[in-house]
Amino acid sequence: MQMPKVNPYVALAIGVASVSFSAILVKLATAPSGVIAFYRLLFTVLLMLPVFLVKYRHELKFIEKKDWLYSIAAGVFLAFHFILWFESLNYTSVASSTVLVTLQPLFAFAGAYLFFKERFSMKAILSGVIAIAGSLVISWGDFRISGMALWGDILSLIACALVTGYLLFGQNVRKRISSITYTFVVYAISALALFFYVIFKGEPLAPYPASDWIYFVLLAIFPTLLGHSLFNWSLKWLSTSTLSMGILLEPVGATILAYFILDEPILWTQVLGGTIILGGLMMFLKDEKKSKVHEEAQVSV
Repeated sequence: MQMPKVNPYVALAIGVASVSFSAILVKLATAPSGVIAFYRLLFTVLLMLPVFLVKYRHELKFIEKKDWLYSIAAGVFLAFHFILWFESLNYTSVASSTVLVTLQPLFAFAGAYLFFKERFSMKAILSGVIAIAGSLVISWGDFRISGMALWGDILSLIACALVTGYLLFGQNVRKRISSITYTFVVYAISALALFFYVIFKGEPLAPYPASDWIYFVLLAIFPTLLGHSLFNWSLKWLSTSTLSMGILLEPVGATILAYFILDEPILWTQVLGGTIILGGLMMFLKDEKKSKVHEEAQVSV
């Protein structure tokens, strides 16, 4: 496979920094969760439309039936991931919500093993456990296991499972379809699913304050175009498990942003947890790089 001009790990880092703004912008908006998610995807599709029509629309005829089915599944999973995660932010803090929604290695390791027969070393599994432990430490000082806060935590966990499914489907399709085409198709499908959801729920598409429309556009530009789109691009070179480990850094960025923008305090547990996450992530990436070098050496022999 030809190596890209941009290091996939650099793209992953930019993507993680971009998605860290997501929870903040959702918290600032006043619209219902489904409406926020719909406009986020709609504006993303509209921003991508000129480039797609000029350079990539011809690729649609090369998409096979299997890839269409996987793309539809990925779009629906992404739609309900946004709905449930945005809804969770109405009940719990940015720290707890982002921690739980980024516990993707738990689902990614299981999904990659069950559906794609991927194998992981004990060191890789241990590093995942360490990073997940760091996420739990972050939320330790913020958990309120009672009432509606617990409901928000449950919604975040379900949203986490859904976004892992979205990435697993994408990992398969991205091996055959360009990043722009795949991303545009999946976002369009997701926006359509969200539109029907909003209509079914009877949530108004307008009017909303001018500030909400600004937040919708910012959600489209930063967490989506510079976040999820970079994740989709990286899937051609990085596994779902690697992406999931990288996304574990999102709570660190979101917690820092929440401190400056929403005046949410940074607890010592969040600092300690962030350090543990970094340690687990570095351990995982080092092990995966070693495994790839070993595989390449075996192939060359």
